[in-house]
Parts: sequence; C-alpha cells; structure tokens
Amino acid sequence: MWNKAIELSSKSHPGPIVHISDNPMDEGKLLIGFESGTVVLWDLKSKKADYRYTHDEAIHSVAWHHEGKQFICSHSDGTLTIWNVKSPTKPFQTITPHGKQLKDGKKPEPCKPILKVEYKTTRAGEPFIILSGGLSYDTVGRRPCLTVMHGKSTAVLEMDYSIVDFLTLCETPYPNDFQEPYAVVVLLEKDLVLIDLAQNGYPIFENPYPLTIHESPVTCCEYFADCPVDLIPALYSVGARQKRQGYSKKEWPISGGNWGLITQSYPEIIITGHADGSIKFWDASAITLQVLYKLKTAKVFEKSRNKDDRPNTDIVDEDPYAIQIISWCPESRMLCIAGVSAHVIIYRFSKQEVTTEVIPMLEVRLLYEINDVESPDGEQVPPLPTPGTGSNPQSIVSQSHPSTSSSSSDGLRDNVPCLKVKNSPLKQSPGYQIELVIQLVWVSGEPPQQITSLAVNSAYGLVVFGNCNGIAMVDYLQKTVLLNLGTIELYGSNDPYRREPRSPRKTRQPSGGLCDINEGTMVPEDRCKSPTSGSGSPNNSDDDQKMNNFIEKVKTKSRKFSKMVANDIAKMSRKLSLPTELKPDLDVKDNSFSRSRSSSVTSIDKESREAISALHFCETFTRKADTSPSPCLWVGTTLGTVLVIVLNLPPGGDQRLLQPVIVSPSGTILRLKGAILRMAFLDTTGSLVPPAHEPWREHNVPEDKDEKDKSKKRRPVSVSPSSSQEISENQYAVICSEKQAKVISLPSQNCIYKQNITETSFVLRGDIVSLSNSICLACFCANGHIMTFSLPSLRPLLDVYYLPLTNMRIARTFCFTNNGQALYLVSPTEIQRLTYSQETCENLQEMLGELFTPVETPEAPNRGFFKGLFGGGAQSLDREELFGESASGKASRSLAQHIPGPGGIEGVKGAASGVVGELARARLALDERGQKLGELEEKTAAMLYSADSFSKHAHEMMLKYKDKKWYQF
Repeated sequence: MWNKAIELSSKSHPGPIVHISDNPMDEGKLLIGFESGTVVLWDLKSKKADYRYTHDEAIHSVAWHHEGKQFICSHSDGTLTIWNVKSPTKPFQTITPHGKQLKDGKKPEPCKPILKVEYKTTRAGEPFIILSGGLSYDTVGRRPCLTVMHGKSTAVLEMDYSIVDFLTLCETPYPNDFQEPYAVVVLLEKDLVLIDLAQNGYPIFENPYPLTIHESPVTCCEYFADCPVDLIPALYSVGARQKRQGYSKKEWPISGGNWGLITQSYPEIIITGHADGSIKFWDASAITLQVLYKLKTAKVFEKSRNKDDRPNTDIVDEDPYAIQIISWCPESRMLCIAGVSAHVIIYRFSKQEVTTEVIPMLEVRLLYEINDVESPDGEQVPPLPTPGTGSNPQSIVSQSHPSTSSSSSDGLRDNVPCLKVKNSPLKQSPGYQIELVIQLVWVSGEPPQQITSLAVNSAYGLVVFGNCNGIAMVDYLQKTVLLNLGTIELYGSNDPYRREPRSPRKTRQPSGGLCDINEGTMVPEDRCKSPTSGSGSPNNSDDDQKMNNFIEKVKTKSRKFSKMVANDIAKMSRKLSLPTELKPDLDVKDNSFSRSRSSSVTSIDKESREAISALHFCETFTRKADTSPSPCLWVGTTLGTVLVIVLNLPPGGDQRLLQPVIVSPSGTILRLKGAILRMAFLDTTGSLVPPAHEPWREHNVPEDKDEKDKSKKRRPVSVSPSSSQEISENQYAVICSEKQAKVISLPSQNCIYKQNITETSFVLRGDIVSLSNSICLACFCANGHIMTFSLPSLRPLLDVYYLPLTNMRIARTFCFTNNGQALYLVSPTEIQRLTYSQETCENLQEMLGELFTPVETPEAPNRGFFKGLFGGGAQSLDREELFGESASGKASRSLAQHIPGPGGIEGVKGAASGVVGELARARLALDERGQKLGELEEKTAAMLYSADSFSKHAHEMMLKYKDKKWYQF
C-alpha cells in the first residue's frame, strides 16, 4: 500500500505511480516512482522500503544505469537528476539540458517538462542520455524535439509531428550488460522515425513503409491489377533517384517476422492524387503497399509567394493544383490528369533526363455561345454555326486561344487561364515528363467550369475531356485542338429535349428580347430599345436607363454567385480526406440513400446543363450500316445519353504528324436511365476488347530505321465478313449508368440484355473487370450494396450489403479492378482494400506474414570471477516461489487466475487464424453440439421410461402390502 512506501512523517498522498521497474542487478529490488517526486526502492523479500528519494519537482519518467547503482529521473521543470542508490539524501547530479546557465551560481530558468528519458551505456565511451521535451519556454513555435546527449555533445533533433513515444534499440536484450545503443525508434503522431546513433549527425533511416499516404490530403485514387510485369520495376527505378539525400547508409534495422507466401502472380498498382497537385504510384501487389514514384504536377506553374501575390484569375481559394481525375494507360505508360483549376496535363514516361526550353501549352475556350437570330417576319431561323461546330468534318479546325488579352471590351477577364505556366526552361528528371499543358480560359468575366471526365489514347495520340459546358478533343502529337463543342451541339438536329442552343452566360443582349430573371419569361423587345431607336420621349429614356442599370446589377450578382459556387464545388471535391457531409442531393433516410433523377423529357428543364460524364476511345462499329470497325469516341452524359464520334486518323509514321485528324459525328444516339458511368466492348466470344494502345518506347532516344518499321501501333482487329455472307453481330457494347445496365449488339444497335440495377438508390461506381477467366460488371451503390453481373447476359452473380455511403470520400475514391479487387479511402489516412473473389479469400491466410518468429537467445553476460566471488553480479529471484501459494497462501477467489494455453509459435498461429477458420470451427462445434443434444434427448427419454416403470412397480408393491400387518410380512 502507498502508506507503507512513504515516510512515516509524511501525511500526504504521493500521487499516481509513473514508473515501476526492478534493479538490473537484483530482481528482488523494485524501484517505484510517484508523480509527486518520491521514489522508493522496495525490497520484495523483506517487504519494506530500503531507500526513499525525494525531490521537489514532479517526476515523469525514471531509467536505470545497467550496473544498478544509479538511476536518472526526468522532472516537470526540465531538469534531470541522477541518484546513487545508496545516497538518498540528495541527487548525485542535476542537469538542465536546455536551460540557460545564469551567472552568480543561480538556478537555471525552468524549462518545459521532460516527458521521457533513457540512460544507455557503452563499453568504449560515454553513456547516451536520450530525452523528449525539456525545451526552453522562450522557444515559441519550435517543432517537437528529441535530444541526444553523449558526453559533452548535445544534439537536438526536430520532428515533423508531436512525439508520442520513443524506444532505444540496443545490441543486447539483457538490462544488466552494456547496452551499446545503435538506433532510436521515435513514434510520432503521423509517422515513425528511426535515428542512427552510430553515424555522425544522427541521420534517419530510410523508411520502407508507406506512412505518408496522407502527407497531402488524397483527392482521388485509381486501382490497376494485372499490369504489365515490367511496369513496377520501371517506376521503382525512376523513383529511387528521387530519394532525399542524408539518409543513413545502413539498412532498416527492424527485421523481425517473415513474409507470407505470395500466391498472386500479377502486379497491382495504386495511383493517388493529392490536394497539393502531387501524384503517387504505389506497389500494392499481394498484401504489400510500397511507394514507387512521386510526381509533382504543380512545378509546371508559377507559384505565388503569398496570398496577396496570387493572381485574380484563380477559381479556388485553396489548393489550386488539386488532382480531380486520373487517366492512365499502363501499356503505353501515358498519363493524363485533370486539376481543380480546369487544367489538363499530359505526361509521357522516359528514363532519360531532359530540359524543356518552352513548355507546350494550349488554351481552350470551352463555352457554347450562339445568339438567337430572328427573321424579318418575326420567326426564328436556325442558329448560325460557330467556328469548329459545323456539320462538315473539314470545318472542325485546330484552334487554340493564347492569352493575349486579360480583359474584354467591358473590362471583364477574358481568354486568360486560371494558372500561369512557367516561361523558363524546365529540367525534367527521369520518370513522367510533360508532353502538353491544356487550360480552359475565362470567358467574358466567367471562370471555366471544372472538368468532369477525361480520357487519353496512346494509339490515336488524342486526349478528350468534358465538363458541364461541352467537350474538347486535343491532338497532343500535333498540339492542336480538334473538337470544341457544346453538349447540345453533339446532338445536332436529334436533340430529344428540343433545347435551344444558347449560352448559359450571355454577355450580349439577344435581339429577341431579354430573359426575365425572376419569371423566366421573355421581356418584350420594345422594353429593351436603345434611346436612339425609340421615339425620344423622356419616359422611354428613363425606362431604358432603369433597364440598363437592372441588367448591370444582374450581371454583377451573377458573376459573384458563379465565383462563389465554383469555390464551394472546388472545396467539396478537393478536401475529400476530411470528414465532409454528403452532397446536397444525397438524402439520408433509414440508412438508405436516394437521389431523385428522372430521365423523362417532361422532367428536364430546357435550360439545364448536360455534363459529360463518361468518355471511351475504342475501335468498333459506329453506325448500323458499318461492315468493319473504325476508331471512334463514345461520349456519355449526365442525362443518360450516349453519342458516338467518328475519328479519321492519318497513316502512322511521319504522316501522322503532318496530316490532320478528322473528327465527325456519327448520328448514333443511345439512351439509358441516369448518368452514364462506364462503357466497354466485348467481342463475339464475350472477351473484353481493350482500347487501342501503342507499346511503350523511349521517346527521348532517336530510333533506328529498322526499329521504326517494326514499331507499329497495336489495335484491335475485327475480321469483316465477305460480301456473300450475312453480316453477323461482331461486338457488344456494355453501358452502365446510375440506374441500369444495357448490352447492345453492334452494328445493329439492338439492346439484347438489360438490367435495372437499383430503383431506390443509384450506382456510385461501375467497372467492367475480369474475374476467373471471365468478364463481369461490378457496381457499388449508394445504399452500400456491392453487386456483380455476368457479361454479356447481365445475370446477377453477387449482391452483398457491404458499406453505406457515409461521406463523399467513399463516393469519390471507391474503384474496382481486375481479379475481384476493390479499394476506397476509409479515412483521411487509410486505404481499405477488399476482395469479392473466393480464390483470394481462400489464399488470404497463406498470404499473411508471420509477426513472431523464433530466434536464438543471445548469450548472457559473463559475471566474471570477482563479481561472482564478492556478489557483485546479477541476482535472480524466483517470483513464483515469492508470490506463489507456498509462500503467500492461496489467492482470493475474486482474483483472476492465469491458465496457460498452447504456447509457442503454434499457439500464436492458432490465435491469429482468420474468420474463415473460425466460422468452420463454429459450424463444426454446432454440429457436435447438435449430436450431443440428440444423444441427451435419447437418454432423457430412456430415463423417463425407466422412471415410469419404477413408479408403476412401486405402486403395485404398495397395493400388495397395503392391508397386511407387520407380523404378516
């Protein structure tokens, strides 16, 4: 009890116990440290205190010297006290590591508390004293520090995060021998750091574990399984050159455990996009997660030093370089990203270092703006085509918009991008290097809308992206814009909603009248006449002036509102790693999520924007009359429409760089319920037809003539039937939307299979993936269900309630990949992988590693002749004998009793068995229990029969001897 540990004269409670340890040389002596400053050396054999050490300041930690003759205490005033065991009156030495030594022998100024201290000795030199905390109070804003004191030198090591704990790694596990420390493990709030004590400057070890996935908040991620086998070594080789200098030359010192059996033979890669514009590639093969390569996309742009220097063209206040969409071709290693500031960057992989003198750049004015034109008799005539929107394919010209002017005639920002590209030479290290930068520009004072879909194709040399205004296609080989259309223009005359082609942001007054903001009706044209065109009456002039003022106010409010909405959308989509609320159109009702989305013509506002939601390059049949496949682009919109654009590509080689790519609409329109999410194509055997791609080659090394002839683009080939044969269905298009999935035969365009995925919810993510040598459609719904369907028949294979949609992070990061794998960001700092493959589940236990492995116990330190003779060596204590029943009697029945189980590694393996094994054992136990219950029931019935028989015989005996006297027996 605590009152036996303190002095008899002391009347106050010593406070909580902050330390307890035994003497390294005598296990029978226990050192107990109380928070109030009292330390007691307790003798377990005599059950009394040998020595009591008292200090004025509170104690935080205590550490022994290996000889057991001294110990050190850390205090709340930033001091360290070293005590001799047999001198309890005062400390042998008092040290203030970070205190300023004052003149005249005064006590140093108090410092912050030293939270932990360790005391480690060496054979050849001075001991190490390692501590956390203890800094001076005047060091405001200084980061957390770990202090290493060795002899006369004191090293202060700053940490990025707060220190949770630290542990010193030593050469021997025995506390009564020279410790010989070689490293310090420091656990921080968001990291794990190992410090090399054997090297000058105390460098850190390079951490092989990915503890910095949330170094910058993750805004999007993609998952690729069954990648080319040479991809991970290529990324690792260029990523190894990015490593920081100054690491320790030694290997990671913690080497316990064994890897599991790698049963999966295919490589897996995870790509994460971050809020600071960086992209990280991770090796996720089997159950590992290792960072391979980091790409910084923001280095192509000019950065403002402070908020005041930030250009006024930004559409977001924070993180203007945040990654929104990633499109990657593993075979060709082409990478394309879309950022929150309406920018697209195309990267090409290279192992050579290059210096780009001028960064290739295109600026696109993606806005659909056509004025309504009236005929003289008052009837409207068809709208005039704008450049790049004509029906003739030759009229789609390559056009870029250099930012030559920053304002329009009325003083509004116009033709300027949100970010400024560097105009100085850019040194690009081996890895992903910039091929082209594309930026959407401001239009008449209105910022560009954020990009909603993105696709790149290495075989065609094209990249396409879209938003709520329209779609743009760029030839990144020739650095030209091929297509720049509003979404409504894609329909041509086949628009099922009969919307008038007009700009959502008109800056010029229409000739047919002005749209009333409040009523949504057209204001008569006579109210919009200029003063010079009217009768000249003062009343008309006043009305015109009022109307003009009203128009200017509406314009100003509209611009402010648009900027505010853009900022809100950017923040919502950017800060996905923070716990955010659901979208406004997500309703939570009894843990079920529903979104009201109707695809009927009557429910759609004629002025609503139709965003581009899905893009897919392919080589397939574009029209019903086609007899052979051709390159094309399939476009999906948020209103459930799929449109097909035909691509006429020039021959390969040098002709590809000289002749233009001709883009033309096909007239094919398909309809589904809900926004289009994913599209793919199958051949007649049901196998997936991959998009065309070219194999990767080193772009910065000139090719030989023979190599040029050999390197031909690989494209899917479909054999066209002869003219005498009837044209058969050659391909199947698989289209998945938020509500349903359809399989359409091509070229006839007949819907052969249809599946309504959900009625009460909607699909968040849909992917066409390969699983067990077959193809299936995997969907994740907002109500938490994971569903898979066979292809092409769309028969339900799996419907499991897994995870409800609780925040936008899950919705934006959930993705499926091949071989039954999927992942999402379960928290700002964790990636959750899951599988719906039985094969992976069966092999999971073998894939898991072993944490505990048997090792040989090091040889105990030699006591020496004199230490053994005079009793100076370590003394052991049989605690079982001291605390067992023979010495202390039986324990109280209220105390827990330790029952040893199966020990060793086998016991650990058994305790760590998986869910499948536990379920099997539970099922077996239930069967055995059922059998035993059956046997018990039979025995009970037999006993009941026996009891009845005994009762019957007893009754007969009673009747037989009822009337007899005692002497008649």
